[in-house]
Amino acid sequence: MAKIQWKGGTLLAPVPAALVTCSDGERDNVLTVAWTGIVNSDPPKTYISVRPKRHSHGMIQKSGVFAINLTTKALARATDWCGVYTGAKVDKFARCQLETVPANEIDCPILADSPVALECRVTDVISLGSHDMFLADIVAVDVEESLLDADGKLHLERAGLIAYAHGSYYELGRQIGSFGYSVAKKKKPQKKSAKK
Repeated sequence: MAKIQWKGGTLLAPVPAALVTCSDGERDNVLTVAWTGIVNSDPPKTYISVRPKRHSHGMIQKSGVFAINLTTKALARATDWCGVYTGAKVDKFARCQLETVPANEIDCPILADSPVALECRVTDVISLGSHDMFLADIVAVDVEESLLDADGKLHLERAGLIAYAHGSYYELGRQIGSFGYSVAKKKKPQKKSAKK
């Protein structure tokens, strides 16, 4: 397959289209973040990268906490809207009709309609150029009960999550495999017993 070389850029895709909630103790805010991911398993750590001029940057820096709320098809319009407008001038929760509930371990709200929220406590702020990266411990995860089966197993495929890729939002599609499926041993077909 022939390739054309471009200069380095931000073409890693898809990425989560997350709504990040934060608070400075007086006001709450929500912003859209695509620059996020998992950086460590034990302890569980994540990050968000935020431009220093964004209204939420100072709020997160002051409080040291934020929540990453995964988004769904139903939240797609709000996700886009919250990435365009600033919380310095408008109440994005009210404008997008986003209901909040208190987080369990941090002092900022989480979104009631998000199927999964990661409560995060900042451990480091790393200035990278256009963005500052807030490296954080994931101190709690809030999961929508309807996504759990009778055994408590999470079925995130039921959530209707969306992703962001090169300027567009996409609803996640059908599953094509699961971890380890490429090396799993095939089950041998059972022999049918002959009737006598």
